[in-house]
Amino acid sequence: MTVSMLNVNGLKTIARGYLHDVDLDPIDKAWNFAVKVHTGKKHFSGAPYLEHVLEVASTLASMHLDLDTVLAGLLHGVIKEGVTVQLLSKDFGRSVAGIVDGCTRITSVHYNSQWAHQAENVRKMLLAIAADIRVLLVKLADRLQDMCSLESKDSEYRREMARETMDLYAPLASRLGIDWLKRELEDQSFRYLYPEEYIELASKLESSYGERQKYVEKVVDILQEKLAESKVFPVRILGRPKHIYSIYKKLLAQKIPFERVYDMVAFRIIVKTVDECYAALGVVHENWAPVPGRIKDFISAPKANNYQSMHTTVVGPENNFIEVQIRTEKMDRIAQEGVAAHWAYKEGQQIGANDVKLFRELKKLVKSLQEVEDPREFLENVRGELHTPEVYALTPGGEVKEFPKGSCPIDFAYAIHTEVGDRCVGAKVNDRLVPLKYEMQNGDIVEIVTSKTQRPRRGWLSLVKTSRARSRIRSWLRREEKEQALQLGRNICERELKRYETTLKKMVKSGHVKLLLKELRCNSLDDLLTKVGSGVVTAQALVKALQPTEFRDEKLQPKESTPQELAALLVSQQKFGGQGADSVISIDGIDDMLVKISQCCHPVPGDAIIGFITTGRGISVHKASCENLLTTDPRRWIAVSWSGAQSIQHRVEILVTAENKRGLVATISAAINADDANILGIPTRITPAGTVELQITLEVADLEHLQILLQHLRQLESVISVRRV
Repeated sequence: MTVSMLNVNGLKTIARGYLHDVDLDPIDKAWNFAVKVHTGKKHFSGAPYLEHVLEVASTLASMHLDLDTVLAGLLHGVIKEGVTVQLLSKDFGRSVAGIVDGCTRITSVHYNSQWAHQAENVRKMLLAIAADIRVLLVKLADRLQDMCSLESKDSEYRREMARETMDLYAPLASRLGIDWLKRELEDQSFRYLYPEEYIELASKLESSYGERQKYVEKVVDILQEKLAESKVFPVRILGRPKHIYSIYKKLLAQKIPFERVYDMVAFRIIVKTVDECYAALGVVHENWAPVPGRIKDFISAPKANNYQSMHTTVVGPENNFIEVQIRTEKMDRIAQEGVAAHWAYKEGQQIGANDVKLFRELKKLVKSLQEVEDPREFLENVRGELHTPEVYALTPGGEVKEFPKGSCPIDFAYAIHTEVGDRCVGAKVNDRLVPLKYEMQNGDIVEIVTSKTQRPRRGWLSLVKTSRARSRIRSWLRREEKEQALQLGRNICERELKRYETTLKKMVKSGHVKLLLKELRCNSLDDLLTKVGSGVVTAQALVKALQPTEFRDEKLQPKESTPQELAALLVSQQKFGGQGADSVISIDGIDDMLVKISQCCHPVPGDAIIGFITTGRGISVHKASCENLLTTDPRRWIAVSWSGAQSIQHRVEILVTAENKRGLVATISAAINADDANILGIPTRITPAGTVELQITLEVADLEHLQILLQHLRQLESVISVRRV
């Protein structure tokens, strides 16, 4: 089609069909403007660019969107050609200019580009969406036309655009409730992401079309007859094939061959009233057995995108599984057109309550994602937030929340508010207390129990399924660890400077800190202290940079000590406050620092211990006599101690040498159990001398508990020796 053959009459005909009493002259004005800018320009498909913008605008008009959105469809490429936002605003109004500007800023999101660059582009898009949802609608129509024109591009480009469409644009269309657009984008993406599978599946669907059509007609006739018998007269009954990508997902999920996918057709019963929806459901279940767990009532509890319908899967004629959806005409229109079915920007109309809720949720999504700094985590969260929900749970007030399968009450708590999530200690599900690891089910009524003393736990990350909850927990842990690293770094710096009879305060006053920050490439003193506390800046590098020039004289250097002497000095600083079964680690007065017990020496409460500052992984706690510790850099050691705080068991290994007698393992196990210790492993081996060695891994409360246990084992008749490994 040449440019001279293109005109906007078809577009105006579509617009005139729903934009009653609206002056359509601006469409001619926008088209003439686009012709002036784009004449001679080509779309990447090779077709005239004007043909592309006309298709985009026509798609938007077919969705019955407002005039400004249709105009933006015609003009969405002009800013890239040098037209200013100010000129657009002057000629077509601020609303149109804002939409076009938003579309232009989010045009170049390249899926396989560098993480940081890609994340920044997606951020721009989300911000533009938050400012005006019509930006997304124009972008979706633009992307649909692009996906239908990909044949001319190389395979790598096609895959890149298809992956981005599948991960980002199709889920966003779903968020807006525009089902036909979501299905079209998914099928087009599937076509280029998995071309062989697409061709094979499309071929099978085409070859079985006649058989499926006969089955559809049979089921529709039965439904018409049975509904009429019960005095339910539907407006219409439809049987449409499921889109190709949804069938492919079913094949993967159920690991079945194509021939065993019976519910490739979804039947839809359209009735006049809500009462008839429930009556029709009863008729379907009276005639065909429902599949347990596959009945979903989205009428009384609509989805977040305002979707309403009754879903059920039944064992239909010829023992085939068939899915039946039952809804009113209004519900059907909303299900197909989504937000466009009750468009909030139509001239002279107030924004509806449903639209307000949907836009608020989208803006909430954008805000939550904007707080994530790490590019990989950001993009992971975008994909996670745009998931297809499988579980629908309700607040006590009846508000529906959507979650991926396997979500727990912590996910629910963070869906309500970040502070509710941070303070979550439990939940009542259907008026029954459940643990935080409970997996929510469809229809659960969830009430979150909070406590002012509660805070997020690292273990929560293994429980939650939503990216919103995961990012909030990670954010809280990062802030907490940063504060702890800051305090720990301050203590380490003060400890090192004390050896030279100076302090951080004196260093700041003297101005030496500025040189120090420059040498260690830190932005501020807090930045330096945090890096020292987290192990990014080593103690050795710190001391070298911290020393003022006058301290570098040999005679002023502190006396070097052996590792054993340094260990003894640090141990002498410990405060042995608690050595009972409820002991944990205290680090120079810092609470809740990330600490792990070393697996090489397994210290237990009562042992003399020393902390080793790892690089970015907190503190590793060793016995003061641990050979591995004594070979490390002493400048990364820190005084730690046992302190009574909470009940905890400690792993330890012992070596038992005994005579090789029948029932030996049972005797030793019984003795350990009698002392209330928990056995984790008990491998055995026969020595050349004919004795048996048992290297037992067990859990004890503290050193005293271990010593009593060892004493009891030594008293056993067959035991030759017992020692701690």
